[in-house]
Amino acid sequence: MLDSMTSQRLTAAPRIALPWIVRLRYCVAAGQMMTALVVKFVLGIDLPLVLIAIPPGLVALSNYLLSERARQAETSGDIADSTLVAAVFVLDTLCLTALLMLTGGPNNPFTLLYLVHITLSATILTQRQTWALGVLACFCFASLFWLYRPIPQLEMHHRSDGANLHLMGMWLGFAVATLLVTMFSGKISELLHQHEESLLFMQEQLAKKDRLAALVTLAAGAAHELNTPLGTIAVAAKELENYATNTVRDSAVAEDSRLIRAEVDRCCEILRRMSEHGAEPAGEAPEDTLISTLVEVVKRSFPGSETLRIGVSKETAGLLLRVPKHAVQQALIALVKNAFEASPASSPILLDVKQQSGSVYFEVRDRGIGIREDDLRHVGEPFFTTKEPGRGMGLGVFLVRTLANRLGGNLTVSSSPNQGTSATLQLPLTDSTKRVLI
Repeated sequence: MLDSMTSQRLTAAPRIALPWIVRLRYCVAAGQMMTALVVKFVLGIDLPLVLIAIPPGLVALSNYLLSERARQAETSGDIADSTLVAAVFVLDTLCLTALLMLTGGPNNPFTLLYLVHITLSATILTQRQTWALGVLACFCFASLFWLYRPIPQLEMHHRSDGANLHLMGMWLGFAVATLLVTMFSGKISELLHQHEESLLFMQEQLAKKDRLAALVTLAAGAAHELNTPLGTIAVAAKELENYATNTVRDSAVAEDSRLIRAEVDRCCEILRRMSEHGAEPAGEAPEDTLISTLVEVVKRSFPGSETLRIGVSKETAGLLLRVPKHAVQQALIALVKNAFEASPASSPILLDVKQQSGSVYFEVRDRGIGIREDDLRHVGEPFFTTKEPGRGMGLGVFLVRTLANRLGGNLTVSSSPNQGTSATLQLPLTDSTKRVLI
């Protein structure tokens, strides 16, 4: 996984860095010309401005073509070849060398700018390309000792009544190099870090989908396998009912037999839906559903539960949600069921529904002992549960979160020790849904 991420980082780095390289080159070209003008007309040092203008002009011209390539990469999402960026850095190194040859050679304090492109190349190019650029920069720097136009004011032995121009230039060159490296290299590193985080998020989502696909297969297989024993139970319950009704005439046994058959039919219906849709109701089409209807179904699913308190404002109750109705109903029932199981007997359970910032929030709060911080970060992972063995498989919250993500919402779980747990299902409102009020 790490090798894959490293490869993707090196592949995407040139495309991510290209717009910032364009900005850097424009800044460098403008800075070079401005510096030459200041030295010529403010400091009174004789410089061949026509020849000096050629390297920055070449950088600006090539940068215009490069900016078109960067714009294409941003709009189409194509991967910019690292060879292109390396060629740009080579051109910049050669142009900087020509500029230094015309302005004092090795005595020019701006020779520090060689390090800017080497630093950037170490961030976005391959190791081989970085080494090649470093060797080229060393060769270009060495060539300045044999071929350059001397400027007396920049010579190390030059004396003046004021401050030494060479030493001042060294400080200025260091400040410029530091600014460029810090600003552009830091920004590129930040963009690459964001790219890595997005890759991690995508891989996490793919892993969740793989686990969900495994659950779909498991659910469909279990539904198929359980049909046979449930059919046997139904037949035996029917025979027991006939025996208790016609032979021994035991009304209690007959009633129990009918209850068994009713529960078997209910199980068969659940398994039928599982075999059709798997672990999530992907085949269920969204439909307009009143929030009050959703809440009423949840309330009817817990008959005799006087401790279930529901708070819904009139405006929210009359709001239509366009969602898979049965899936959302089952999600809310699962959250309320978890709250009942976590709370002591007769402790109140609160289902609070509110509308805020273009979303509807279904918050279920219990009065249990809460969830430890170490366990809280794992809530929602498949097969993770804080219940006692045999009381749950740890799939309920996982399926609710999966449904919320599929609908563009979210499920958040918060808990405080000895104060209970709060699970909030957030579902977004579409533009059409917001307008439908009764």
